[in-house]
Amino acid sequence: MNIYDLPDEILLIILQKLDMIDVFYSCIKVNRRFNRLILDSFFFRDLNMTTINDINSLYDQTSSIDSKVLSRICEKILPRIYDQTYRLTVDEYSAKYMFLASNYSKLYSLSLINFQKEILHQYLTDNLNLRDLLTNQITHLNIDIKNTNDVGFNTSPEILPKILSLCKNLIDLNFCGMFPERNFVVYLKDLSWNHCIPSTLVKLTIKLAALTDCLHLLDGPFVCLSTLIIAVKYSFHTTEYKNSTKKLPKLKYFSLTALSFVNHYDDLIVPLLRRMINLEELKLYLLVNRSYSNYIDGIQLYDQFLIYMTQLKNFAFNITSEIHDKDIKIELQSNEEIQHSFIGRGYSQVVSYINSNPFALDGVCYIYSLPYDFEYFKIDNTFQGGTFYKVRKLTMVERTPFEDRLFQIISQDFPFLEILHVSNSWSKEVNQPWLTLITFPHLKFLNVKYAHGNYTLRFLLKRYMNLPRLSNLVIDYSMLMLITKNFTYDPTYFNFDKLKCLDMDQLFVRPKNFHLYFPLL
Repeated sequence: MNIYDLPDEILLIILQKLDMIDVFYSCIKVNRRFNRLILDSFFFRDLNMTTINDINSLYDQTSSIDSKVLSRICEKILPRIYDQTYRLTVDEYSAKYMFLASNYSKLYSLSLINFQKEILHQYLTDNLNLRDLLTNQITHLNIDIKNTNDVGFNTSPEILPKILSLCKNLIDLNFCGMFPERNFVVYLKDLSWNHCIPSTLVKLTIKLAALTDCLHLLDGPFVCLSTLIIAVKYSFHTTEYKNSTKKLPKLKYFSLTALSFVNHYDDLIVPLLRRMINLEELKLYLLVNRSYSNYIDGIQLYDQFLIYMTQLKNFAFNITSEIHDKDIKIELQSNEEIQHSFIGRGYSQVVSYINSNPFALDGVCYIYSLPYDFEYFKIDNTFQGGTFYKVRKLTMVERTPFEDRLFQIISQDFPFLEILHVSNSWSKEVNQPWLTLITFPHLKFLNVKYAHGNYTLRFLLKRYMNLPRLSNLVIDYSMLMLITKNFTYDPTYFNFDKLKCLDMDQLFVRPKNFHLYFPLL
């Protein structure tokens, strides 16, 4: 049966499974009915002119779209659908074609992804069509800046003010918060707010360098925000910062994710939360270092800030307390006491467990609310299990050897896991191979740079693990040489078939048979 003989509704289902560029190319080459069906549908309301839309954008630094195809699409097809397009996604490669025309009359949402920061700045400065769209039409804007090899902070303080000054009608801004493994962050300490902030802006998602950048942002001119979603990459802070006591009555939704351990929870985070007197929804993902204090529990959370949030309707949290009791001996709570602290204070179901005295530490306590509502999770040998459908990024950290059961458990309990970091320099002797093959069907990014060689072997050998979608691997060069026996082992033994990026700690000369191990690199 010819595809063109299928009913219209079946053809549309097939089209929706295709890449947008393939659909456009079909418009140029196929018959009149197929052409009409595509162009007369609602297919182009959300127009994605990239080949990058997931974690692969971390490393796919160039577009795979042929320039001649893209040029023909812009010449033959786009003039017929400009007035149908409401949402547009471009990267720095397709942008130079897409912004040649300025009559996207209904466009309100724009995503600029996988841009070098210098090129993005140039577009914002020199491209008149883009500037006109930002000034007059765009209400929803997503910005993504690709990773570079810069040492230290990968920041660009001039881009954010330029965007805010251009976008007169902006309602929702996501600035560098689209992909979890991006290095790009915003450092606000020395940023001048001489530019006009759009009074329409009510929602901001942003990845900041440090916790005090969050404080600078809330003490700045973002007076109209009702929703603020922040990820903080580093734990350092400036000691000269003075906490403001100014209330934040317009803020209704606040989400804070700390991607590294925070040392100043009590004197920075707690006072900040007390200012959010009309908050209706609060999400906290925190890794907290504490000395001379006890685990964070339900009583502390309630007494320190929840009691001030009289409008709060939903509180989701995952808080890890790591206690360093150096000079003063403190009796740490038991898990039973932690559980009891949440009773009678309006909490939803809470899971807690404790890892006591892992070497130099006095203890680590994990508490999180259910249903689990975060993309991140961190575990050690005390992990209690459960089902975590939303988790995409998992960190495994332990100061004793991982229990063998843990690997099987996480493959079952995190069914949609895409990013995995394994950190453990201690391992049991491997006396016998695993009897069960473990599969991570969605895992794309694996970091074993800080893992013992036994764990590295277990993840990368096909007889132990099935990783059908692994595209990004972070590993030490010396470890790669060790597990491949200087590239003399059979390459078919390893989960290297789909790798598109190999991130190592040093440069090296590729051996002659390198491509046999990494055919896609």
